[in-house]
Amino acid sequence: MLRNILHRLRLPVVVAPMFLVSGPEMVIAACKAGLIGSFPAPNARTAAELDGWMAQITAAVGDAPWAANLVTHASNPRLSEDLALVAKHKPPMVITALGSPKPAIEVVHGYGGLVFADVTTISLARKAAVVGADGLVCVSAGAGGHTGQLSPFAFVSALRQFFHGPVCVGGGIADGAGILGATAAGADLVYMGTRFIAAEESLAQPAYKAMLADCAIDDLVVSPAVTGTAASWLKPSLKAAGYDLENLSAPIARDYGGDVQKRWKDVWSAGQGLHAIHGTEPLAMIADQLVREYDAALAVSVAKAKLFRR
Repeated sequence: MLRNILHRLRLPVVVAPMFLVSGPEMVIAACKAGLIGSFPAPNARTAAELDGWMAQITAAVGDAPWAANLVTHASNPRLSEDLALVAKHKPPMVITALGSPKPAIEVVHGYGGLVFADVTTISLARKAAVVGADGLVCVSAGAGGHTGQLSPFAFVSALRQFFHGPVCVGGGIADGAGILGATAAGADLVYMGTRFIAAEESLAQPAYKAMLADCAIDDLVVSPAVTGTAASWLKPSLKAAGYDLENLSAPIARDYGGDVQKRWKDVWSAGQGLHAIHGTEPLAMIADQLVREYDAALAVSVAKAKLFRR
């Protein structure tokens, strides 16, 4: 099935599901631009809204590949409802996060879809592979939101020692050259989130989009202070929300539902690819630029390969 998905794409890119950023308009725009659109189920505040979002996406994109992102952590009280809607609307890909992919596998395999597990360590990757995940999303150092610590290149290389299914990798990849490099290193797909936060179709607040254009890599900090799990944050947003940047302590317990939506609303995340953002523009224009960059990087790579293989 992955081959069929890749065949429909202009680039092997998943526009990553981003909390309070990705919605149906963004998914549809990504699919129409030849990328894989995705969104986190919790962005739809109710099961009824999620039902409507999925119906809107399926009606607009036809057989273009898209992905639903499900939180399978025990703190998600809506998981069973979300899975019922997945069975109803049949997204070609389901990406599980913050928990084992096992709860989604039977449902998604039942209609012929693929389950990708979001993982940050080799240990988690092994566990996901054992329970039957079709693919792995390697959330690496440099990723926005809940981030990892491993280099994307080292992560993929280590995975390929034992896992031969589809691999998607993300973490600081901001341009076409990065996409080419990741796939050359062994990834099948590339996760890109930050690059698309400022897209016109994103749900991000205008002030959030403006902050991304104004900030650079040095304006990021990785901290568990908001949810209890390490995430990459924009320092100015933390400061504006009253956090002490010199003393970012974690909450007593991890929390991925309920109140965390309120906390994420004004505390904004980004990955190390934010330097590529210079303003707000349509997602289609971002995709076109990535294609140009990818083609240019490929031409340079071919020329270099000929030079060194003489």
